[in-house]
Amino acid sequence: MTEGTEGMQGEETAAGRHARVVLVDDHRMFRTGVQAEIGRTSATGVEVVGEAADVDQAVTVITATRPEVVLLDVHLPGGGGVEVLRRSAAMMADAEQPVRFLALSVSDAAEDVIGVIRGGARGYVTKTITGADLIDAVFRVKDGDAVFSPRLAGFVLDAFASTDAPPVDEDLDRLTQREREVLRLIARGYAYKEIAKQLFISVKTVESHVSAVLRKLQLSNRHELTRWATARRLV
Repeated sequence: MTEGTEGMQGEETAAGRHARVVLVDDHRMFRTGVQAEIGRTSATGVEVVGEAADVDQAVTVITATRPEVVLLDVHLPGGGGVEVLRRSAAMMADAEQPVRFLALSVSDAAEDVIGVIRGGARGYVTKTITGADLIDAVFRVKDGDAVFSPRLAGFVLDAFASTDAPPVDEDLDRLTQREREVLRLIARGYAYKEIAKQLFISVKTVESHVSAVLRKLQLSNRHELTRWATARRLV
C-alpha cells in the first residue's frame, strides 16, 4: 500500500463509521503494515480485533471475535483462503451478525479470484491498493456491497456468465498454492531476488519452489515453464 495522503483521506471519511476487522495473512510484517495503515480507529473507523497467520488460527480468531469484515489472504498454510471460507460458512450465513470476507492478496490470477468468490468472499483487492481505498473497501463490504480491483472484476463476470465449470487441470493441481505463486512470477520474468522480496521468503526458498515446480511438471528450465504457464493463461 502506498503512503502519503491516504491517512488524511481516511480521517475525512471516518466520521460516524465503525468496522470490526480481523487480518488473516501469513506474513507478520504485512499484517503489521496493514494495522498501522488502517487500524487507527479514531481516524479511520476501523478496529482490528484479531490477527491470524494460517487457516486454523483464522477460524479460531474469527469464531471468537465475530468481526464484521475479514481481510483474507488467498494463500495460507493449512488449505488457503478457500478453506477459511468453507469453515466459516455458517458465520457468513448468519442473518443477524454476518461475517463478510474481503480477499486481500498479492495474486491477481483469475483462478484465485474466482475460487474465493465462489467460496463466499464479497470482494477481492490486490496488495497494491492504497490505505484510503482499502478503508473504503472494508466499509463497502461491511454494508454488503461487492468490491473488486478494476482488472479483477472481469474475471468474475466471465466466470459467472458461463454455466460451464472450469476444466480440471491435473498438472496444475499437483502444485501447492505457494508453488503456483512462484510459477506465475517466474513466468512473468521476475528474478529470484524479486520474487523473494515480493513473497517475503528467502532466495533459497524460491529456488526450492522452482525446483519442485519443474520436477512436478516435468519441465527442464524456466523458459519451458514460462511457455507452460502462458499456454494456460496463468501469466
